Amino acid sequence: MALSSRERAALRAQANHLEATVSVGAAGISAAVVQSLEDAFRSRELVKVHVGRNASVVARQAAAELAGAAHAEVVQVIGHTTTLFRENPELRAARQRARRAPPGISDPRSYRPVASAPAALPFRAGR
Repeated sequence: MALSSRERAALRAQANHLEATVSVGAAGISAAVVQSLEDAFRSRELVKVHVGRNASVVARQAAAELAGAAHAEVVQVIGHTTTLFRENPELRAARQRARRAPPGISDPRSYRPVASAPAALPFRAGR
């Protein structure tokens, strides 16, 4: 599953406000780090990883190893931080259910709730 440049750009924009949820320390990429990454991917599709300054691996190398271990795609590497993406069909289905329109509406994107009608204007006789 290779990401297109357009998809990668959209994911970079989404990742801009995220904080790093996984950290790689001096021990490098261990089983605990991979497990922490797997736990993060259970609840989200986009995960930022911080590689410490005293880590035994460089950020690009860590990104490639973690992406391989977690079956994810590298979105970007900036400094000591890398962003990884892995599609989660369960999360996508949950988002689709939450976005679903009321019964009778064929396309949920076209559904716009109708605002309540304004109260009737008072009738003034003689004008």
